[in-house]
Amino acid sequence: MAQPRVVITGIGQISPLGNTIDDVQAALVNGTSGVREFVNLPTTHLPMKFGAEAVDFTGDMSNFGELEKMTMRSIKKGQRLMSREIQMGVAAAQHAIASAGLSADVFDPDQIGVVFGSDYIMTVPAEYREGVLNSRNDDGSFDFDQWGDGGLPKVNPLWLLKYLPNMPASHIAIYNDLRGPSNSLTMREASANLAIAEAFSTIARGDSDIMVTGSTGTRIHPMRTLHVVTMEKVADDQWQPAEASRPFQQDSTGMVIGEGAGSLTIERLKFAQQRDVEILGEIVGFASSTVLSRDGNPGIQQAIENVMNQALAMGGISAAELGHIHAHGIGMPAMDAEEAQGIRNVIGDADIPVVAAKSYFGNLGAGSGTVETICSLLSMKSGTLFPTLNAGNTHENCPINVVSTADVPAGECFINLNVTPQGQASSLLIRKYTP
Repeated sequence: MAQPRVVITGIGQISPLGNTIDDVQAALVNGTSGVREFVNLPTTHLPMKFGAEAVDFTGDMSNFGELEKMTMRSIKKGQRLMSREIQMGVAAAQHAIASAGLSADVFDPDQIGVVFGSDYIMTVPAEYREGVLNSRNDDGSFDFDQWGDGGLPKVNPLWLLKYLPNMPASHIAIYNDLRGPSNSLTMREASANLAIAEAFSTIARGDSDIMVTGSTGTRIHPMRTLHVVTMEKVADDQWQPAEASRPFQQDSTGMVIGEGAGSLTIERLKFAQQRDVEILGEIVGFASSTVLSRDGNPGIQQAIENVMNQALAMGGISAAELGHIHAHGIGMPAMDAEEAQGIRNVIGDADIPVVAAKSYFGNLGAGSGTVETICSLLSMKSGTLFPTLNAGNTHENCPINVVSTADVPAGECFINLNVTPQGQASSLLIRKYTP
């Protein structure tokens, strides 16, 4: 059976570049980085003093875009049950819903659902503070034997609800009375493309007509940041903040950490046509592949090749027809080299331009892929690609055409790539809508 045509009608994001689509567009046009010295994260024990914080996102109701009074009241009341990652995801989704012109007057709530991706969401130490203080011996040392009776009762009984990875989708559905299918995916950086793919599939199966989808994530967190700097290669203080994120470059020293969320509203073509809403792009392919050796080493190059070939086959598009490739481009030399070689093996001799928005905002974790897709959608609409920041000296191990100027055409279609350090890759293939 032929797949139904599924189009993108709404976009929203919260990122280090700002809280609105106009903010992102301006940053891409002006080459403005969102990487700066940390404002909210202590750096005493970190190898770097900078990252890409979403500093404009404070949780104020104005950050959530245009809201009806009832929705605003519900979100404000529910904030005490939302961690920062969840709040960013909800805000991005509210922007995407408003962008698509959706309201209770124009859709059947039983036919619109939510699929959202995230990282595993970590608690912050402050949640346990009172419990720990109430479980001390006379000398001030922590006593595990006192935790059950004295410590645990001091922990907020609703604490867990603030950090469950299925809560972004739950909150978005509840605040907007969306009664269709709801799902949540937690696959690190691969989550965004996979969440959008599942939302597409939900519509294709006939289970929904419209879906709100996307992802939220962070690498900026009192506990998560410590995990990152001990397990992954991070750019250090030898760089000025805006110069530190250097995907595919000869002098790359590691990734920059960030935080953010992105969201898309997608729907059956016939509904978008009936509503006469602007169509930003059409989803035509996607793929997932995990490649691991028997001893547990990730095969990132092969995973990238797999998801590119699978998505192109699904969309009926050849590699040479791609307008551009939005690479994962994390800035870690070994991963960049494997990704670049995987791309080259698929495109052959074709000179396809490659961009990496992580040069602007670092690694947003699960949130990266959706914000990157939005950046490519904006480029496809304007007709011109944004330059990859800090590019111009591509590493010899990265045989790809990394865009470093602002005069390269975006083309009529693009593929977005993401991959985890464990070898889980995902892709999303989008083309410009034609009737």
